[in-house]
Amino acid sequence: MPAFLPMVIGIAIILLLAYTLWPFLKSRQASKPEIKQEKPLFMEEYAGELSIPAPQQTPEPVPELPGSYGIDRLILMVKDPYWLYAYWEITATSMEEITSRYGPMIWENSKPVLRVYDVTGIIFNGANANRYFDCALGGNADDWHINAAEANRSFCVDLGRLFPDGSFITLLRSNIVTTPRDSLSDRLDEEWMWIEGLYTKFQMGISSPLIIEEISERMGEIPLGISSPGFYDSHVN
Repeated sequence: MPAFLPMVIGIAIILLLAYTLWPFLKSRQASKPEIKQEKPLFMEEYAGELSIPAPQQTPEPVPELPGSYGIDRLILMVKDPYWLYAYWEITATSMEEITSRYGPMIWENSKPVLRVYDVTGIIFNGANANRYFDCALGGNADDWHINAAEANRSFCVDLGRLFPDGSFITLLRSNIVTTPRDSLSDRLDEEWMWIEGLYTKFQMGISSPLIIEEISERMGEIPLGISSPGFYDSHVN
């Protein structure tokens, strides 16, 4: 008998058993009840799920400046050496008083203007301006940019009504403002000049007693106990 024959017989027996038992094992597996996985009572939560969303805050409304304050006023401001800016308000009460004084046709028979007075170097009383010029306004204007055309001058403005015959009535009068210079100042400060000279002397290595002496002479006094060499002999008899 060959040596490998027992091994072949064993394999054949195993295959026969497998073939015989396979239908039984298959039917048993099919009849096995399905086990449903129950949902755990407590779900695993991650840090991202535990974060509490921030409450949405409604932005507070930005307060708006009122269109009027119920005050009769004409404010004049300086924009630069050549330009002014004016804004104004006339209350309904004042409008009624003007209408009762000059008649209901005043608004139709006149034009709104800003009369700009040059009041440089004077105490302005309404009639003694160095000169003046008018700015015609729009019908509903409540502010205006004014080309003063001159630097380093003082100005005052009247808001009024100009009639066809050239007569003018004042409704409001502004404050007085002065435009800045449009060039360097012509004033020279002597003290700043000699301080600069002293700084130069420091750089040249001149001794501090000499500098103290020069400062004292310019200020009209001599610090006690401090003098330059030879100062005491030349100033004290």
